[in-house]
Amino acid sequence: MLLQRAYAKINLTLDVLGRREDGYHEVDMVMQTVDLSDVVWLELRDDGEITMESTSSSVPLDERNLCVQAARAFRRRTGFAGGVHIQLEKHIPVAAGLAGGSSDAAAVLRGLNQLSGAGLTLDDLAEIGAEVGSDVPYCVYGGLAIARGRGERVTRFPHVPAMYAVLLHPRIFVSTADVYRGLNPADFTSSPTSEEMVSCLAEGDLERAASLVHNALERVTLSLYPELRALKERVTSIAQRPVHMSGSGPTLFVLTPVQTHAQRLYNALRGIMKDVYVCRFVGGYAPAHAGN
Repeated sequence: MLLQRAYAKINLTLDVLGRREDGYHEVDMVMQTVDLSDVVWLELRDDGEITMESTSSSVPLDERNLCVQAARAFRRRTGFAGGVHIQLEKHIPVAAGLAGGSSDAAAVLRGLNQLSGAGLTLDDLAEIGAEVGSDVPYCVYGGLAIARGRGERVTRFPHVPAMYAVLLHPRIFVSTADVYRGLNPADFTSSPTSEEMVSCLAEGDLERAASLVHNALERVTLSLYPELRALKERVTSIAQRPVHMSGSGPTLFVLTPVQTHAQRLYNALRGIMKDVYVCRFVGGYAPAHAGN
């Protein structure tokens, strides 16, 4: 049985460039993994079946699950005929804007690559992941990266910024499709800030980097879900620091380079809600092999 960690991500920038002819939106964003993670256990089966169990009742265990889709896509690409049993230990909140499902799927791809001896590179696995979901290629790599297109075109960077994120997950269901439908031309940009963000992080200019954090989806999400807007205002008052949203929401986060500040903020926010996490930024998966 093989263990794979599946790290959550946050968006440090999220720019939308416009709507594509295929119905998707063109995005340009900086993503960063944090050490909040699911645990994926993989065990090969002799009968060729793909089966799954989870500690969370909120995730499907059939072909609707990205983990199952990833296993099937891996077998199509490699010709591997073996079965696999997937045990998913959930810690990342579901439907939170943290790419938990995509990260789980990426963990399955890395794990199957190792168990099967297929010898694919992370680039190969990311290509397979693009068949499964837009965030899966990034999640194959992890760490600090710029994602473009629908999110599937990924440029990795080796830096691990010395930063902490305090995450808050309100139990609000956000429809990503509704959020994207709510975008208008005023939300689009032709001047994304991804390169500037990555440069600041590489130079260790965390203050400047923090000032660049933004999310083009936030206006729509907060207008659709006024309870999330009210929570953001309350958290901002408590934190006395900028509060940001990851993906299409509803998870909010506050950044700080100081662990003790993060811990104090965690203690303060636990007084108003249950799902609060202190996380540190973590690097990506090793490029030399896919089993990390």
